[in-house]
Amino acid sequence: MRLLHLGDVLGQSGRKAALEALPMLRDRLSVDIAVVNVENAAHGFGVTAKICKEFYDAGADVLTTGNHVWDQREIIAYIDEDEKLLRPWNFPDGTPGNGDYVFKTKSGKKVCVINMMGRLFMDPLSCPFQGADKLFNKHKLGKNVDAVIVDFHAETTSEKMAFGHHCDGRASLVLGTHTHVPTADAQILPNGTGYQTDVGMCGDFDSVIGMKKENSVRKFITKMPSGRFEPAEGPATVCGVYVETDDKTGLAKRIEAVRIGGRLKGSWPSA
Repeated sequence: MRLLHLGDVLGQSGRKAALEALPMLRDRLSVDIAVVNVENAAHGFGVTAKICKEFYDAGADVLTTGNHVWDQREIIAYIDEDEKLLRPWNFPDGTPGNGDYVFKTKSGKKVCVINMMGRLFMDPLSCPFQGADKLFNKHKLGKNVDAVIVDFHAETTSEKMAFGHHCDGRASLVLGTHTHVPTADAQILPNGTGYQTDVGMCGDFDSVIGMKKENSVRKFITKMPSGRFEPAEGPATVCGVYVETDDKTGLAKRIEAVRIGGRLKGSWPSA
């Protein structure tokens, strides 16, 4: 199978670039499933029902989020109506929405997508490692599902790497999101799980993690409030990861970074 995941979509610039790139990526890479993290898609803060529809229409199959999922209040009522829009699984019991979803591809393959959130320098949620164990007992790679994709929305590289190793051999792909800067460690872990510490964002990199740089720089220098952060509006780079899996085991046999447009050097899966 061929899997595609796009990192955090940030603001109008990132949204426009990702929506334009998705149909081309699906066609040229012949992907079976496309997952997109949309937690910053609505002017940098959260997502709306309208934006979700735009991404589905462009070719996204499942949408993931993170700590900004509730920034647009309308999504609270909407998320229970859209089972393909995920919020972190380890949110407290009773939280609207769900954190895992099994998508059926056109060929009949079953792909489980899991959205999990880290705890270091983040909200005090239930343990993502123990949560993953429960989900892997439910969604067994190579048995009742053909692939498993985990979007791990976390702050620190250490927690993300530890989580990747914890999942190794039980997921097709574990990808970090949230920090918006693509890491250079795309790899297949020893037991066959594709991994990258952070996918990066779909946004303008002439910025501070996607926001206009002036306010961020001023706040670091003066330690004074600098007003509401606004998304940078320049040309965006679309950052993602492409993975091919083994048909029998569901484990990764190839992983490559995808970067298109904007300021960052491009990256495209080799022939």
